[in-house]
Amino acid sequence: MASHSPVPEVPGIKADLRLAQMLRKEVADMLGRNSMSFPGAQPVSFAAKHLRELKRTDYYLCEKSDGIRCLMYFTRDGDQEVHYLIDRKNDYYWVQNLHFPMHGDDTFRSFHTETLIDGELVLDDIGNGKKLLRYLVFDCLILDNKPLIQRTLDKRLGYFRDLVFKPYKKLCDIFPDEVPFFPFEVEFKSMELSYGVQMMFDVILPKLPHGNDGLIFTCRTTPYKFGTDEHIIKWKPVSENSIDFRLNLEFPPLEPDSDDPDDPDETEPALPDYDSLPTFHLSVFAGEDIYEKWAEMYVTSEEWEMLKKMNIPLDDLIVECAMDENKRWRYMRFRKDKKHANHITTVNSVMESVKDGVTKEDLIKEASEIRKAWKARAAPVAAGAGAGAGAQGRATGRA
Repeated sequence: MASHSPVPEVPGIKADLRLAQMLRKEVADMLGRNSMSFPGAQPVSFAAKHLRELKRTDYYLCEKSDGIRCLMYFTRDGDQEVHYLIDRKNDYYWVQNLHFPMHGDDTFRSFHTETLIDGELVLDDIGNGKKLLRYLVFDCLILDNKPLIQRTLDKRLGYFRDLVFKPYKKLCDIFPDEVPFFPFEVEFKSMELSYGVQMMFDVILPKLPHGNDGLIFTCRTTPYKFGTDEHIIKWKPVSENSIDFRLNLEFPPLEPDSDDPDDPDETEPALPDYDSLPTFHLSVFAGEDIYEKWAEMYVTSEEWEMLKKMNIPLDDLIVECAMDENKRWRYMRFRKDKKHANHITTVNSVMESVKDGVTKEDLIKEASEIRKAWKARAAPVAAGAGAGAGAQGRATGRA
């Protein structure tokens, strides 16, 4: 099901360490956090238990784009509007030529500050061999210094849509000649209700202009959570469930040549044989810069030759791997956008997902029950709203 496309680079100018630390503290203070780590929420992998969870409460559904996850921080420098993209390494990139006017300002001169949104960069195919960089927004944590993280997802998105996105789109409509100078276009991530999986598979995914590698279910009613959020669920086909490991290579020692008089003394440690196929050790992150060996990556001699042709140091790189039909971890790609491998808790979540093996057909089969449960929850709310409107009408003589 997955369709992989070229992953974009983060645009902008990377902040140096001193400035980045200052910005990390600003964002942490703004969010009321003691930690200056990357504040973005992270999903868990889909397991069988999540089919019950989708019936228990309301979830939104969107496609999982094959792009770069970034938060965007709106701030100011004196009277100038400033924007930074924050990647998963918690690095900050200053992006120029963006403008987000305030709601109701027909002069378009005002702008938002102390604002933090969540989204991802994708490289869209717009035809004729052309690519367009877009930033797809799927959450809003704080808006003009007003914290939204305790609000429900629909409220968070509603605030962003009405107060930021609509004025931005109005600006683009009135000044279309300026849009090509933006570093990227900003759009809303399309959201469906959780039972819309059939339409997602049949209609939305085939028409995507960018790569896709699964689905994301996000709870409508829970607050935004920093770090791993059990109410954001990532579904992938079993064959594409992947883990980001740290890679380390171990080469076999050179065999001593007994006929070579220049051979080193046998007490000397043997030199590695860099021409041989190494062992590819895969480790998972255990926190505080601690790594634990987890498995080995299976690489053929032909694949090893291809890896060598990349001409990059492979030790300590973050590598995304998936398990093949023989239960072997296979190379998918290197993750330049990530500083650390997946945490061991994430790895355990993925392994549960692999074991349960929830398929596309399973999701579609359960969709009607998910819809029925959603409608059952919505009925009392609708009835209460109707009764409240009737009582108010009678009280004011307008019933």
